[in-house]
Amino acid sequence: MRLSVFRRLLGVVVVLFVSIVLSGKAIADDTPPSDAATPSTPESPPKPKAPLTDTSTKRLTLETAVYTDSDHVTVFSPSAAASIENVTQGVSLRGSYLVDVVSAASVDIVSTASQRWHEIRNAGTLEAEYKPHDFGISIGGSGSAEPDYLSYGIGIAATQDLNEKNTTLQLGYGYSHDLAGRSGTPFSVFSRPLERGTFNAGVSQVLDRATVFSVAADSVFENGDQSKPYRYIPMFTQALAAQAPVGASIAWVTANRLPERPLEQLPLSRQRFALTGRLGHRFTASTLRLEERLYDDSWSLVASTSDARWIFDVGRRFALWPHARFNVQSAVNFWQRAYVSNSTSSSFDLPQFRTGDRELGPLRTVSGGGGARFFLGPNADPQAWSITLVGDAMYTSFLNDLYITNRTGTIMSLTFEGEL
Repeated sequence: MRLSVFRRLLGVVVVLFVSIVLSGKAIADDTPPSDAATPSTPESPPKPKAPLTDTSTKRLTLETAVYTDSDHVTVFSPSAAASIENVTQGVSLRGSYLVDVVSAASVDIVSTASQRWHEIRNAGTLEAEYKPHDFGISIGGSGSAEPDYLSYGIGIAATQDLNEKNTTLQLGYGYSHDLAGRSGTPFSVFSRPLERGTFNAGVSQVLDRATVFSVAADSVFENGDQSKPYRYIPMFTQALAAQAPVGASIAWVTANRLPERPLEQLPLSRQRFALTGRLGHRFTASTLRLEERLYDDSWSLVASTSDARWIFDVGRRFALWPHARFNVQSAVNFWQRAYVSNSTSSSFDLPQFRTGDRELGPLRTVSGGGGARFFLGPNADPQAWSITLVGDAMYTSFLNDLYITNRTGTIMSLTFEGEL
């Protein structure tokens, strides 16, 4: 069967080749022969070639963000990003670089009699895309490094425009490899690998001239030990564990815990699933953006995140918006406010899985704030250059945790964007 198809294709190629050759011969035969009697005309000098036109669009983004919270954690994050769209027809390049400067003296650190620690994380990304027409493909890579953690990843994605670009389909896959270690200890001596595979698919649909809706599904498969090598878990007797109050103080925990304090231990695999819907609508002088994300995983953590932003145009050179966000989640299936140890002097009987990460417990977070953008470009294109200021405040309630019952935080960012 394959041989028959190959022969047919070969026959078509041969026929096309012969036709081209014969057409060329016919054209040559129809060309009048040169005549010696025909007076020759002097050749005109070649015209200078027109200079190549640069059709690419170059953009630069500089941002500085600061996060601080009531648990004595501060993160300073300067970053830079650049892109060149349409380097040649359909080819685009993008890259970014970020530095996180972290300073922390949280209750988790203080409870282990540790001092405030400082850490610097460097991260970068690079992406190339080729989309000459309706179909596009992109490939990218990322990497980050800090004293006790290394990560690198690669991803590929494809997009397809349909229905006169009113419908866009997207499909992607990513892989990352992480190494968690201990600060001051070489990774060759101590490290915990984590492998991660990410699959995503989505569709974006233009509903009318002013409305766009999109939905995306993501699945992440993780294999490896994600336990923090610095996190020690206080253990209690059955009776005292039942009496541990929500938000129990460091003094209460120290006075009532058992002598053993094992390290955190999480399951060695995790599967995550998320479904995200987005709606954007353009009014006469404003734009409304809504987002809802539903999440579930193999550790039985279920979450919902709702986000709303309404951007108002104030003339041609100014825009401002309010922002609101609400997140609620359940606890993982091995979560305990106070873990019980039945160990004796001759044997240990600890819970198989145990954690002190309150982000794995039940919680609610309410965020609110806003932003403003100033357009600084020329009159012909004011949006070519802009400065954006964004500020948000967050309040998180921890519903079943030791040490603290709530946390307030703020994040602010200043961003400069420009077309070069």
